[in-house]
Parts: sequence; C-alpha cells; structure tokens
Amino acid sequence: MSDLETFLKTHLDHPTGPPPVIEDPQPRKRYWPLVSVDDHLLEPRDAFEGRLPRALEDRAPRIVEKDGMEYWLFEEELVPIVGGNVMKSWNAADMYMGAVRYDQMRNGTWDVDARVRDMDIGGLYASLCFPSMVFGFAGWRFMRMKDRQLGLASLRAYNDWVLQGWAGRYPDRLIPSQVSCLWDPEVAAKEIRRNAERGFHSVTFSENPESLGLPSLYTDHWDPFFRACEETGTVINLHVGSSGQTLLPSKDSPQEVLSALFTVSALASAVDWVFSKIPVRFPQLKLVLSEGGIGWLPMLLDRLDYIASEYVPGGMTDTWDGIEESPREVLLRNFWFAAYYDPRTIGHLDKDVLPHVMYEADYPHADSSWPDTQEILRQQFEGIDPAAARAVTFGNACELFQHPLPSHEWFNSLVMPDS
Repeated sequence: MSDLETFLKTHLDHPTGPPPVIEDPQPRKRYWPLVSVDDHLLEPRDAFEGRLPRALEDRAPRIVEKDGMEYWLFEEELVPIVGGNVMKSWNAADMYMGAVRYDQMRNGTWDVDARVRDMDIGGLYASLCFPSMVFGFAGWRFMRMKDRQLGLASLRAYNDWVLQGWAGRYPDRLIPSQVSCLWDPEVAAKEIRRNAERGFHSVTFSENPESLGLPSLYTDHWDPFFRACEETGTVINLHVGSSGQTLLPSKDSPQEVLSALFTVSALASAVDWVFSKIPVRFPQLKLVLSEGGIGWLPMLLDRLDYIASEYVPGGMTDTWDGIEESPREVLLRNFWFAAYYDPRTIGHLDKDVLPHVMYEADYPHADSSWPDTQEILRQQFEGIDPAAARAVTFGNACELFQHPLPSHEWFNSLVMPDS
C-alpha cells in the first residue's frame, strides 16, 4: 500500500459524517481568462455504462451500495470515495476525510454541467482534469485489475468517457487528458497514437513509476511510450503523488505536512527526470510537473548550474558525458511548471523560464483556490508585466495543449485588476 493510500485509510472513519454542502458562491470578478492545468474530477456513477465490449460489460467498474454507503467496485474490490476527493464541497473549516456519497458532495465535482458552472463562478476559462484518488492520478487502478483484458477494456472506456462524456460536452472549456496503460508500454504507445487521432493532446503518467512496482525511469522500458508521445506531440502530465509516494517525514505527520511538502516532491521529481536522461533521448518530449508550484524552481536552476560548474569537482561525475545540453537547458527545454500560490516567485521569472510557467486552481481539492482563484491571481500579479500575466494565465497553456484561445466574450467579461 502506498504512502498516500495509507494516509487516506487512516482518516476514512469519521464519527459524524460529512458536513452540509455549501451553497453556490457569488460569481467572482474576472481579471484574466484563466486556463487551469491541474484540476480533478470525480468519475460519475455512469462513466463506464455502455462503453465496454458486451462480453465484459457486466464486470465493468461501477458503483454499488453497502450499509448506506457508495463504493466503486473493481472486480471483487470495494473502494470508498473519501472526502479528500471533493473537499471544496464544504466550508474551509470543515476538513472532512471520511467516506462520502455522491449526494453528500458538490455536484461540480462529478457532473460536467455543474463543473462548468463552478468554473464560471471562479473565473476559469478552461480546465485540464486529472482522475480522482479512487482511480489514481495516473490511472493506476486499471493496472491493479487481475483480468488484464478487463483492465485494458476499462481503461479504454475511461478515455472514451473523458473524450465524449466530459471534455466533449464543452470542448472550449475542458482539455481532455487520457490515462495510459501502465503495465505494457507497447500497448500504451498504440493507445497514445490512437487517441492523438481522436483529439487527445495530453496524458497523465506517474512521476515515479518505480513506486508503483514498475520499472525505473533509468531503464529503456518506457521508451515506446515516450516515443509515441514525442511523435504525436502528446504532453505528459506528472502529477505529484501519482505514484502514491509523497514526502511524509514521520509516521505521525498530519495532513498539513503532506500538503506543505508537495513542492519538495515536485523538485525531487524534476531532478530525477532530468538525470534519467529521458528528455535527452527524446528532446521533443513535453513534460508538465503538476501541483508542485514554482517557488523551488530558481533554487534548483542555481543548484544545477553550480554542480555542473568547475567549482564542484566531480559534481557531474560521468553522468553527463557526451551530452551537449546542460541539465539546466534540458529542464527549461522539456519541462513546464504549474504555479498556484507563489507570490515571492511569480513576479521575478527569468525570460527563459516564463514561457514554461502555467497556473492551476486544483478544484475541488483541499488546497484549491476556488472560488477565489481570480482574487489570488490579482494579488500575486500586482505590478507584473501584463504580457507575462497573459502568458502564465492562459497563453502558455493554450499553446502547449493546442487549446483554442479565449473568445472575445471572455475578454469582454474581464475587469481591470484595480476596479
């Protein structure tokens, strides 16, 4: 069991049940047409209905009830939905991590029409959504299914639902992101190519597959998958925690420690991916570090420069022999970064870093800025060059994910930051 799963299970039981769902907040002022590159969805009850081959449809993942609670059923395994999936359903003071039913949460967490209404409330023009904790941010749930045929059919059905039942309903507002076949990189590569023809420009993958019991990044095992992503221009999203591994220094570390150290996990992942030399072998690969912020980025760039300098004998040993680009150059060529609350950093980005920074709201998780995302943006972007603000809020993301730019209607709905 992963660190993250263990943490969630220890908070599953709750004596009182979930608090009341909040009423709709008032729509917030819009200062920028924001593209959030990291939000989450909770898969609706009917996500798999009618999407698997007939011979497998009666074994498809589905919701079942037991003792008044709803569970996802995967073969013989019952998986509860915990409050961490849908924390923005309740007031900020009501931290609830116990089991929860669909009728005890905000509809915008799982219903696409309600989601777009919540996006309107918070001023989000477009959103890229990762799977829930139930399915794993990198979709590892399908890998755990014992029947590989059923697992692959369910994975394909999931991607069909994302494309047709979620993003396809609002193609200008939602960016479709697929899950990959983690247990077979050759099959994963075929799926990437098949889905690229259907309109997918994004896939979620684990930041550290070794923690899922899979081969390390330092092997060539994953090369078919990476080659397919490079050739199709499919962006690989590496969500912190998608491996089930996050930094918890103590067995008694509370929720706040896990949340505060997400940024440290992002830094560690960035370094590992650079020195795996995957971006060197696949120089056109596009990688996004999600939910890691950017406060650590200037420090890491300085550190990479220093260990590659003449002042640190053996700082690079023979790891980088024969490679023309420096680790810094590889990082800033192949990686993009998702800011969310980085007030000390976001106004001081070097010109070579700025094109690789985007923004996220992380709806509906606990550290999401929704519904006040736009106000937090206003505070952080005060005094920032307008061109830089446009790049971070929507320009970089639209270019990377090949998503349409905001309409004139969106620009007409904006207000001046000081109004």
